Amino acid sequence: MSCSPRSPRSPRPRARAGSRRPHALHGRTAVVTGAARGLGREIARELARRGARVALLGREEAALRRVASSLPATACCCWAVDVTDDEAMRQVAEEVSDRLGPVSVVVANAGIAEGGPFAESDPATWRRVIEVNLTGSAITARSFLPDLLAAHGYFLQIASTASIGAAPLMSAYCASKAGVESFAHSLRAEFAPQCVDVGIAYLNWTDTDMIRDVDQHPVLRELRAHMPPPARKVHSAEWVAARMVTAVERRAVAVYVPAWLRAAQVVRAALPAVVTRLSRRELPRLAARTPFEATGLLGAGGRADEAHRRP
Repeated sequence: MSCSPRSPRSPRPRARAGSRRPHALHGRTAVVTGAARGLGREIARELARRGARVALLGREEAALRRVASSLPATACCCWAVDVTDDEAMRQVAEEVSDRLGPVSVVVANAGIAEGGPFAESDPATWRRVIEVNLTGSAITARSFLPDLLAAHGYFLQIASTASIGAAPLMSAYCASKAGVESFAHSLRAEFAPQCVDVGIAYLNWTDTDMIRDVDQHPVLRELRAHMPPPARKVHSAEWVAARMVTAVERRAVAVYVPAWLRAAQVVRAALPAVVTRLSRRELPRLAARTPFEATGLLGAGGRADEAHRRP
């Protein structure tokens, strides 16, 4: 569903691979999924600040309207849509191109999470995390691919440290983020001959309602507390968004926020053994203090997704 007035069709933007020109986003049309709140909202604001026309996609129409009202009226439109709905996303892609001009940038940011023991997890909730985070990213790419091919555009996949090293009690989220990393690598190789660039954003803890919800659950809070100090630091969504949009301007292959995360790639082969060793020692101790329980979908975005699917 569109939640903005119709605006004139814009001329087709032309992107150049590897562009690092100042104001590279000026006049271009960019799509951000999961734009109703958190990091997606801040990425949309930063894209608009740097001159892009922005299509805001998400589940929550009222929240999307609030974000849209904070941006120049001629620079954005918003659509309430489920990124896992192929036909709805296809229709939205057509409307975005018609209203804002063909798309040359897509940021696949929509994501949800749940935590708790895998054996006790609700199968539908576990599956929904995979559907939104992984399948939703693929549907987003497929829906906007015609414009990206025509514009020699750029697709940025928001991933996570969970793409590099999985953690216990977050099996669905970790599986989905490892999946989007592999998906983005495959997409990059496949469309390199057509000059469509694909980047992956590896993010640590970002101050969103989903992460704040993590700290409301004792076991997940304890797990985060056992990380090294730099790894458990929470960064503001505005600070992270600025680095995401700079990566878009540079058509980066990969962006690490904070930058030290790049070093994790060097040692990622050793991480599963390290995590297993720590888990064998720490999980029984944590379980003795606080029973492990399923969290359900985390954050306001997760609850909104659940509410939209409820009969």
